[in-house]
Amino acid sequence: MGQKRSIATSASEERLEKLLDERIQATSNKEIIDDRIWDLFGETWCVMFTDLSGFSRGVAKFGIIHFLQTIYESQRILIPVVDQYDGILLKDEGDSFLVLFRNPNKAIQCAIQMQKTVHKYNADKPDEEDILLCVGLGYGRILKIGDTDVFGAEVNAASKLGEDTAKAWEILVTHAVKDHAEKTPDIDFLEITDVPPGSDAAYKLIYSLEDPRWVVM
Repeated sequence: MGQKRSIATSASEERLEKLLDERIQATSNKEIIDDRIWDLFGETWCVMFTDLSGFSRGVAKFGIIHFLQTIYESQRILIPVVDQYDGILLKDEGDSFLVLFRNPNKAIQCAIQMQKTVHKYNADKPDEEDILLCVGLGYGRILKIGDTDVFGAEVNAASKLGEDTAKAWEILVTHAVKDHAEKTPDIDFLEITDVPPGSDAAYKLIYSLEDPRWVVM
């Protein structure tokens, strides 16, 4: 199974490289080649980027081994949640996840459940061992190259929201995610001013961690 996945990914990358080689030729028709690339690799996905709040500052204060434990624990408790909501974990780099979902509503519910999971985990931990999660979501047509990487405006926007803009407990989404989200009584959207390149608007998801004191605004 693993060998088949490796071959498929390699074939996708090789095909893309050939098309890019054609594209840089002086006589190439870039528009036609771009259409071919989108025909081959264009897919519609919801993209999730996660990050751990205060990670770099915490490393300086408590040391890298302490935070290797934090990363290990975050993976241990959060990857099963991703699986539960049919997410595909494409990358886990340091304290960040890149996850794909076919259904944006499942991505939203997954993000909320991830926050509930870390909230429960933190309940009996000292502050320095808390997992403080930030999440960004984007949705739209992207280039998916095998199982190695994704590219596109919504990818960039989700990355910016999750890894740079969001604070602990926040779930930030692009306009496309909000537009495709089913209306549910337990969530709402609050427009924010920090709009990432690639989206014409961005929103903070308003949700509850069950305890009324923990409504995230």
